[in-house]
Amino acid sequence: MKTRTNNKDFPIVCVGGSAGGLDAYIRLLQNLPSDMGVAIVIVNHVRTLATMLHTILPQYTVMPVALITDELLIEPNHVFIIPEQCDLHVLDGEFHLKPISKPRGWPDVITVFLRSLTEHWDGKLIAVIVSGYDGDGAAALCGIKEVGGVTIAQKLDTASQPDMPESAIASGCIDFVLSPEDIAIEIARIAHGSN
Repeated sequence: MKTRTNNKDFPIVCVGGSAGGLDAYIRLLQNLPSDMGVAIVIVNHVRTLATMLHTILPQYTVMPVALITDELLIEPNHVFIIPEQCDLHVLDGEFHLKPISKPRGWPDVITVFLRSLTEHWDGKLIAVIVSGYDGDGAAALCGIKEVGGVTIAQKLDTASQPDMPESAIASGCIDFVLSPEDIAIEIARIAHGSN
């Protein structure tokens, strides 16, 4: 019998990006406090890059950075990275990996993960869309707001590929449009408000 479900009341921040996302992830992590009580989940939809992020990003944060494995416990003050060729879900306080449901064309792994969070996570949700091609994540943003979550898009002139944040803004369901540094400040403000 698992008692982990009692621990599901801390915020999850989903940071979705693709091309140009690495710069945004670095700038965000460099400015995030390590003790906010928040789980950071980076959902990068350039699948070839995803496996490198867990080796690159520890240079920019003191929080532990882990490549997600199936049934990994979601913990606050950690950074989690989606592995390549997988859809990411949450259930009972754990991550669950499934084979990617859209193997061709533009992936929709950010949208899939955000929808899973709205259905299966009790804590506060913060969805952040940063630099990338296409519009992954945009279709799930209104759902995040419907469950009381907060949605943030990277300011277009700070993104090397503005397509993804532009699509997020066009959804009509974005609360804030900010630079990566200001996104970090806003996440910390929201996290302190929910403690």
